[in-house]
Formats: sequence, C-alpha cells, structure tokens
Amino acid sequence: GSFQCEPSLATMVKIKAHELRTKSKSELTKQLEELKKELSQLRVAQVTGGNASKLSKIRVVRKSIARVLTVINQTTKSQLRAHYAGKKWLPLALRPKLTRAKRQALTKHQAAKKTLRQTKKERYAPVLNFAVLA
Repeated sequence: GSFQCEPSLATMVKIKAHELRTKSKSELTKQLEELKKELSQLRVAQVTGGNASKLSKIRVVRKSIARVLTVINQTTKSQLRAHYAGKKWLPLALRPKLTRAKRQALTKHQAAKKTLRQTKKERYAPVLNFAVLA
C-alpha cells in the first residue's frame, strides 16, 4: 500500500528520556499513540516485504515506545509517592519490596517490647556484677 513516511522521520531520531520528562502526560500519550500507529505500519511493511530501512526501524520504534511508557509510569509513581508522603498508610505498590520474611518480621518497636512480668523481674532482681580477680 501507500504509506506516508514524512511525519515518522522525526521519530527515526532516537527519543531521549530526559526530553520526554519535560512533556505533560497528554503529550506523552499522544506520542505513544503515534509511535504505535507507526509500528503497525512498519509491521505491515514487514509482511509485504518492505525495504531494509523500514525493517531496521521496527526496533527503534519499539524501544521508543518502551521509553515513553517508562517515563509515564515513573512520573505517575513519583506523583503517587508525593501524594501519600506523610500519610499513615502507603499503598502496597509504594512500599519497599524487600523479601516476604523481612516484610512480615516484627518491627523494631514490637521486638523491643517486654511483658509485665519481665519488666518487674528486671526491676526487682537486677543483674549483679561481681568483680573477678584474675
């Protein structure tokens, strides 16, 4: 078929993440749509036996899509972190991953707690230190 490759020449230059970070979310989603459209066109060219330049461009476009998605996800996560900063509870996705055992371990406060009996015992029967002569 007949494709228009003029608008996609701008995307042949590798998209840089730091340039994407300055854009708004609506701009990023618009760019993502354009890249996906371009990728589908390139896939059609691949099936119909397009020229080598188009086939090599598939990889570039795929990586660009990944970059845009990464920037979108990172910015949304950082906004969520800012929103929940200082609140009592954090959503599970924003809590530190660690390991299951470390997540479910007692907190420092819980581990340091003593029973009433233990505190009384320590108060009334203190540990006696004896000086041992060598």
